[in-house]
Amino acid sequence: MMLMSRHGIRYCEFVKNITVTLDDETYRRARIKAAEMETSVSALVKKFLSELAAEESEFERLKKMEQALRDRVVTFRASDRLSRDEVHERGR
Repeated sequence: MMLMSRHGIRYCEFVKNITVTLDDETYRRARIKAAEMETSVSALVKKFLSELAAEESEFERLKKMEQALRDRVVTFRASDRLSRDEVHERGR
């Protein structure tokens, strides 16, 4: 969204706020970690959730593997299959 002001054009982004409930010790450690990284707990949570949302789901990964496998199968006919004896290398 673009806003006009006397200082020029400004852009704003619509964001959602969430509430996360943590025990005191976890929050204390998160604040320490954020301070060590020169950031905020909120920024750490945002980064984590952004990376999590960007990851490919297991379903999507398997779907891509299935499609790649199907693309490799050019033609298939029942007559192309090996006989039972050939599969088990019998008669040699």
